[in-house]
Order: sequence, then structure tokens, then C-alpha cells
Amino acid sequence: MAWQPWKLTVEQLEERRKAAVRLLRSGRHSQGEVARRLGVSPSTVCEWSRKLKQEGVAGLRARPRTGRPSKLTQQQWKELRGLLKAGAIAAGFPTERWTLKRVALLIRGHFGVSYNPNYLAEPLHRLGFSPQQPRAQALERNESLVEAWLRRDWPRIKRGLVAEGRPLPAWTRQVVRFGPALALPGHQ
Repeated sequence: MAWQPWKLTVEQLEERRKAAVRLLRSGRHSQGEVARRLGVSPSTVCEWSRKLKQEGVAGLRARPRTGRPSKLTQQQWKELRGLLKAGAIAAGFPTERWTLKRVALLIRGHFGVSYNPNYLAEPLHRLGFSPQQPRAQALERNESLVEAWLRRDWPRIKRGLVAEGRPLPAWTRQVVRFGPALALPGHQ
């Protein structure tokens, strides 16, 4: 029984405490052994044992976490989700890239509510959004020219390097090191 994930849900935490109760009540395991098996500190098991003696199993049950109420209603969060899906340009920003600062500005402008951008990642994740980094690419890049070079020129250059016994460029070795090389059609 390995309880090693980085972040456990409230239900998983409660289940871990119940497992500790079963192990402690069996009488075959010391607190240190229970701590090792469940991946917690011995002082945590000691605290669980103390609560078990004082309050019973009810003392180890999960308690609701209240926290500060959201500044936006559920309906407003849904509306925000639609605004984000419509795109940053539609929201009045110069590029299509969403940042936490831009989302905070959108919330302030649309709903009149101020959010610190540092605290928006979790609510956005609950809405189904995840951090994305756009792939860096030159504005002048022409995909058809790149494909033509790879199809026509690169095989000729590669054959010449191999025939001369010279090493291939580092970027070709990197592809081989991290996975199978992508062979061009008709070339091995």
C-alpha cells in the first residue's frame, strides 16, 4: 500500500488515515512502521493515534474546507469560460495569447471584480484550462520551403557528409538520442 502521489484528494487523505487506524488497531505494527508504510512522518501517525484515542474514528474524518467565497458566481465563471474560448483578440487584446494578467483584466473589465493574477491558475484549471506555451517560430518561416529543403537538399548534404566521413550536425544526433529518427519517404 503506497501512498506516494504528490497531491491527494480529501477522500484519499481520509482513506489513508483509515488505513492507519486499521494498522494501529491490529497491534502488529509500531507507529514508525505505519508511518513508513503510508509515506507520512512518525509525528503524523502519533497525532492520528492521539486523536483516535480522544475522539475515536470520527476525529480522523475529513472536515469540509470552507475558505473565502469566490468573487464570481458559478454563472459568471461559465460566462468567463465562454469569453476565454472566444479568444483574446475577441476580448480586445492585440494577440491571441492568454496570460493570467490578461484574464484578470478581462474579469475586472467584464464583471467589475478584481482578482490577483497569481490566484487565477487554480480556478482556470477547474474550468478546464491548462497553461500552454506557444511554440517559438520565426514569422518569416515558410513551411513549403522547409519541406522542400528537407526533401531535396538535406539528403544530398547528408550523403556528402557520410561519404566524407564527417559527423552529422548535432541537431540530427539529438533526434536519434531522444527517439527514433524520422526517415523521409524513400530515404533510410
